[in-house]
Amino acid sequence: MALNELVTPLTRQTLSRDVYAQLRDLLITGQMMPGEQISLRHIAAALGVSVMPVREAVHRLVAEQALELTPNRALHVPTMRISQFGEITQIRVNVEGLATAQAAERIADDEWQRLAALHARFADEMDKVRPDGAKVIAMNQAFHFAIYEAARMPMLLKMIETLWLRIGPILNYDLRSGSKRVGERVAVKHHGKLLDALRKHDGEAACAALRGDIESAAAYIVSAGVLVSADAAVAASDAPPAPKPATPRARRAKAASAKV
Repeated sequence: MALNELVTPLTRQTLSRDVYAQLRDLLITGQMMPGEQISLRHIAAALGVSVMPVREAVHRLVAEQALELTPNRALHVPTMRISQFGEITQIRVNVEGLATAQAAERIADDEWQRLAALHARFADEMDKVRPDGAKVIAMNQAFHFAIYEAARMPMLLKMIETLWLRIGPILNYDLRSGSKRVGERVAVKHHGKLLDALRKHDGEAACAALRGDIESAAAYIVSAGVLVSADAAVAASDAPPAPKPATPRARRAKAASAKV
């Protein structure tokens, strides 16, 4: 059979979807940082495509509020305010908790074995003197989503993906920065409890372990101050603009009116 009968020609729409998928994965796994500037030309060059499919993918991510376009047309990963972060964290505890509870009921032996393997690799990397931040972040995301996939609730999984798309860049700040939580292997402990609860099909214990994992990471991120500057920036943008200096003509007019 000829090669052209085996492959599907790439169209602009296909390229756009592929670019979107790759950028989306980078955001969800926290490989892109809040405030990071994005160049369409650099992305296009890295992927070996023209700027057009990159622009289409980026516009879709902007519509989903995963990327932000400033008034001067600069594109960057959004920073997050404390209030936004707190709201999303609260939603995550409930939505991801539901997925975890369902996974505890439905998880199959082979799915649990896969989780155990992911946890072992995560723990091994965290045991290193200098864990590879990129690997740790990717393993953490893979572990969590393996659980949510075991819930067999595709619509719920899409909701969780949307939350991670917004929060991914800041979610793994502690894993990326080599925080005290990394040294104390806090995430490893929570993951271990999750794994044990899922093995026992104990939904309540699994949800408690998940809550501990989410809330301990969120507390560290808030305490690190990486969200405060975003709040300050928003407050500054909401403030009324400073008055412009009066022109000589305006000053003469004001003086004349004062004499009258």
